[in-house]
Amino acid sequence: MNIVDLSTLRNRDVDFVQFLNELCDSLGFDYASYATSSPISGDVQGYANYPDSWKLHYMQRGLHRIDPTLHKSALSIAPVDWSRFTQDKRFNTVFSDAGDFGITPRGLTVPVRGPYGDCGLLNVTRKCSDAEWYSQIRHVVGELQVAAVHIHDRVMHSGILHKALATPILSQRELEILQWVAVGKSQQDVGDILSISHRTVEVHLRSSREKLGALTTAQAIGRAIGLGMIHPG
Repeated sequence: MNIVDLSTLRNRDVDFVQFLNELCDSLGFDYASYATSSPISGDVQGYANYPDSWKLHYMQRGLHRIDPTLHKSALSIAPVDWSRFTQDKRFNTVFSDAGDFGITPRGLTVPVRGPYGDCGLLNVTRKCSDAEWYSQIRHVVGELQVAAVHIHDRVMHSGILHKALATPILSQRELEILQWVAVGKSQQDVGDILSISHRTVEVHLRSSREKLGALTTAQAIGRAIGLGMIHPG
């Protein structure tokens, strides 16, 4: 599992780091970041306006592999205050040296889910008292949720992820079969349409699942759609 700073990739349409800067300025946070992950490789990709020294520290030590603000927050459908992680050994490992870089462990993660199983995480941090933090979050959480949806939607439609991900290579037949199944055809139907046996259809589906790292055909279809390999039914 690798971590990819998407701001190092060329994207002329949208400046996502500038979006994060403006978000912090308008809502009163110190830093913000956005992250998503590949459903296949598990690689984490994203943007952050953290100091470069902290980003380098974080990446070199592979802290994205254990960071609960990423992995545990991704399991939630509601905003996750980092205070719930104060007894988490991994959280404390991630932020043990953060103060040296001007980074506070006080933060909030806002998860957002797309239609194809994709998940984005908007994180914001601020060094302040408990009273200031909870008052601020209470007043701006709605705006943060809107911002999370906005940046996730823009990233997913920008094409920037395709430059960061190693897209699995499926054969034309595998893609053809997945597309037919995606529009509701059974394996028997697909076999009849393509003049092949339903067993051959299953062989291709099994291969597609393996290449896409999926446990089920439905999951493989969702991932193929999310990567733009086939279209929704």
